[in-house]
Amino acid sequence: MFGLKDINTENRYDETDEKKLKIADTISIFTNPPIITIPLFLIICIILACDGTPFTSGFKFNWTQFIITELISLIFASILPMAIILHWARKLDTDKDISNREDRFVPLIVGVVSYLIGFIIAWILGVSNFLIVLILCYAVNTFIVMLITTKWKISIHTTGLTGPVAALIMLLGPIGALVGLLYPLLIWSRFTLKKHTMAQAIAGGVFGLVMTVLEAYLYMDLLNKPVYNLVPLGECLWIILGLIFAPILLGILTILNDNGKSNTKAIFYLLCVLAIAFFIFFAPQSALITLILAIIASILVSYFGGENFS
Repeated sequence: MFGLKDINTENRYDETDEKKLKIADTISIFTNPPIITIPLFLIICIILACDGTPFTSGFKFNWTQFIITELISLIFASILPMAIILHWARKLDTDKDISNREDRFVPLIVGVVSYLIGFIIAWILGVSNFLIVLILCYAVNTFIVMLITTKWKISIHTTGLTGPVAALIMLLGPIGALVGLLYPLLIWSRFTLKKHTMAQAIAGGVFGLVMTVLEAYLYMDLLNKPVYNLVPLGECLWIILGLIFAPILLGILTILNDNGKSNTKAIFYLLCVLAIAFFIFFAPQSALITLILAIIASILVSYFGGENFS
């Protein structure tokens, strides 16, 4: 996938109709990392505040923990990063996405600092171990993205979406992966708006999913912050593979199709069938369900994208 990063596919949508561009822009706005973080972290904080099975006699909801975790995530994962993005964009007189790769260093480093402050406060207040670990993942991943951005414009949008999706997968398994079905749609959006090449948009999502899960389980051990009743690491990785397989395949074949390769649709369907067969025999059922849903979502995005995205 990364070997395709130098293929320039940014000019393929010169004739995209205005309606699709507006849809792509709307998707891009609402999936801006500090914005998409708000509803996704709200769900995460609600889950973390639940004690027991809902609608049973032993169920309790810890309102104190919910309020504290929600405030920490809202301030340090959304409000402060968004404030610096808007301030920096206004100062540089550039677009809200700060599309110029070289201009992204300051917002990213401030984001790292914001996440680290949130991590320290969460640790001091003794809130949920999961939130402590997750915010640390955000800080580390943002720092890594900053380093990558010095050489290559990896998509922060897709990274910002899949980071909390990874957390939801750890908490809820395939149910959490449902939000990740936005991933192929977001790839289409960023690609259509010419903000990223296909490889950059795909890579951001893969990075956010894989790194967040691996780091979270690592930090739980290193920091002695155990979290119980999570989906096992192996199953999480299978679910992630099911989620990213079709978007990656679609993206690669789209690039090949753009460069004269024929029969890409037939190849896509054939490889998807083979992937389903492979998952039936080797993967947990949760990953198989995720794979099938991700394939369906990718096909729908492909048909919506038209001939330029298939």
